[in-house]
Amino acid sequence: MIAVSKSSLTESSLIERQLPSRNRLIFGASVFLVSVPVFFEAPLVRSIPLLCLLLTSVWVWVSIALSAKSKTQHWGELITGFTWTWLAGSLYWGWMRWEPTLHLPIEAIGLPIAIWGLRQNWCKLGNFFYLGSLFGTAITDLYFYVSDLIPYWRRLMQVEPDAVQPIFQEALMQMYTPHGIFWVISLATLLLVIGVLSLRVKTPHWVAFGGAVLSTILVDSLFWIAATLA
Repeated sequence: MIAVSKSSLTESSLIERQLPSRNRLIFGASVFLVSVPVFFEAPLVRSIPLLCLLLTSVWVWVSIALSAKSKTQHWGELITGFTWTWLAGSLYWGWMRWEPTLHLPIEAIGLPIAIWGLRQNWCKLGNFFYLGSLFGTAITDLYFYVSDLIPYWRRLMQVEPDAVQPIFQEALMQMYTPHGIFWVISLATLLLVIGVLSLRVKTPHWVAFGGAVLSTILVDSLFWIAATLA
């Protein structure tokens, strides 16, 4: 009994020491999978949309390969959630980017499977990551609607890259109104609170969710800086 107790205590202490480290890795991976591919996929999908779409099969293969091994299962699950975001991005930005109202429905393409997976206790880490990314996307789209930026979105999708600067400047003037600033602060605070509260739960799937939500603030900020400098 003593030997068993000592073994259990040793295992518990190892888990306690390793979990924060793994959570940091999961958080970093979530931030990476939301932030970096946005700037890699975006130019690729505009120039070669079919290639971008076909790359989805590569992510599926990677997620299956990693999920098959216990040591890399959590990374495979994260890639599974990322695959849904990549597929949605390929479809929307490749062929439907001219219509903003289709953005969120296309981004939600994996929502039924994510909900099913959570009910079946399957791929929890990936499903939470995907839901966090989708939630961040929904809040960003909400800002475009409440700040009346949708007309600028449509115009940006219809002009050549060298003609976007005047449209960016008009959109920024709309954002810098008291109404626009109010909604920036309100929705950014909402993302920050939900992201931080998710991280405080300290379970891996909530860390993935929180990382994806907080990454929305980072990505949106980078786009705002790019628009300002355009």
